[in-house]
Amino acid sequence: MYFGAVEAGGTKMICAVADDQMTIIDQIAIPTTTPQETLAQIFVFFDRYSLVAMGVGSFGPIGVDPAKESYGYILATPKKGWTDFDFLGSLKERYKIPFAWTTDVNAAAYGELKQGAAKGKTSCIYLTVGTGIGAGVVVNGEIFQGNGHPEMGHIRVKRHPSDDYEGTCPYHGDCLEGLAAGPSLEARTGIKGQELPEDHPIWGIQAYYIAQALMNYTLTLAPEKIILGGGVMNQEHLLQKIRQQFTEQMAGYMETPEVNEYIVRWALPNQSGIIGSLLLGKDAANQKGFLV
Repeated sequence: MYFGAVEAGGTKMICAVADDQMTIIDQIAIPTTTPQETLAQIFVFFDRYSLVAMGVGSFGPIGVDPAKESYGYILATPKKGWTDFDFLGSLKERYKIPFAWTTDVNAAAYGELKQGAAKGKTSCIYLTVGTGIGAGVVVNGEIFQGNGHPEMGHIRVKRHPSDDYEGTCPYHGDCLEGLAAGPSLEARTGIKGQELPEDHPIWGIQAYYIAQALMNYTLTLAPEKIILGGGVMNQEHLLQKIRQQFTEQMAGYMETPEVNEYIVRWALPNQSGIIGSLLLGKDAANQKGFLV
């Protein structure tokens, strides 16, 4: 009994197959080029297995409301060739099995809840800080979404007093992603993030914005855990700065778990999304009565 999963990113697609114990037995990374070229390679990988179900966590924005014609589509993405592409429909046409469909960060949040840093909890937020910023939310053990899915990387944040950077987001300019995603570090300093010294003042600005976002999420959703992942979060000193800023900005207003337990790094580095997608695929099979 095999389950498939796709963690669909704008740069690469991670495809995996797991057994009924959710042990990954095969995995591959495929460059994200055109939809036709990428799908052809995805099909070659999965055609070798008899799959029971599949979970897909995709870059977005995507259509998540089954009542709408846009369900299963990738929507207004800057990734050339993928706007208004029926990604889920193309997979369903090939494989007549149950599917789970959500965003890549939602899948990562689910993976961290079930097997990672939020294991044993019923709610969490997963925030990835890398080339872009995105967040997934799980509430009462279920992925949170409404008319659409959360796009929490694009919230407005108050500017740091010493920051006049215009922002990198092509849609909003100085939203959270525009001010705090990885490219903003090099754009401000001329130095790649991984090469910046720990005492560079940009890290304080970075922590200010991320902590402000975490405060907003906390005040809105009150999760049991906030999990930070992505390339920018490979800086241990940044995590500490974020915790300090969060505590200062919250100003004792709302009771939260102890900050070192509340705001943590991912426990499944670079695997949260694919593990979450596999688990969601298995859930989809259960819901359809494919498993006993």
